[in-house]
Amino acid sequence: MAGRGRGLGPGAAALVLGLLGVVLAGGAWLYGRGAYGSGTLSSPSMEPAYHQGDRIVWERVDGSEVRRGDVAMLSMPGRYGTGGVVMQRVIGVGGDRVACCTAVGAEARVTVNGGPVTEPYVHQGDADGVNRSYDVKVPEGRLFLLGDRRSDARDSRFFASDHGGTVPVDTVRGRVTDGRTGPALVGTALLAGGALVLVGGGLGIGFRVVRRRRAPVVPPAPWPVRSR
Repeated sequence: MAGRGRGLGPGAAALVLGLLGVVLAGGAWLYGRGAYGSGTLSSPSMEPAYHQGDRIVWERVDGSEVRRGDVAMLSMPGRYGTGGVVMQRVIGVGGDRVACCTAVGAEARVTVNGGPVTEPYVHQGDADGVNRSYDVKVPEGRLFLLGDRRSDARDSRFFASDHGGTVPVDTVRGRVTDGRTGPALVGTALLAGGALVLVGGGLGIGFRVVRRRRAPVVPPAPWPVRSR
């Protein structure tokens, strides 16, 4: 009937699905690359929460956003001799006073601003690890960092001559996230985009095959008849 709109044909629908898939997958990949980083932990310094060989995902945040207790990823080639990222826990931020160690019952505790810190993540409950005392006033714009396995971590304790072992906040590249919602959404979008591309491609191929099969067969021209 005149005036009645027509929907998309099979070929156009396949093209639209394919393009949507490319846009969705491409957008998810670009967002994920900008929002998250990942790598493999190469040492046991963060046990027991994280083990050597674990695949670590972190969100890219500014160093000013990390807080005490966060696990930060930082890049400091001049100190650690690697161009990659190093994983350590934030114990003190600018203005804090971090000291080791104070006895609380039978346990030694790190103190922050005079109060003992509860650290359930520390390996075997050993908050000291190397019998190395320190008392550091963290400068503004810097962080004091420790590994969770204090007996096997090359952290702020071993660089006392460099601002008490603290690091500048601008060396932070991200913060480890145990929540998987963000990465999972990115992965889901990538899979959905890929699926749309495949579906669109399949529909396009199917439409071409069907169209070829339905092409009308042109009958041969009749034999000429001579008149007598």
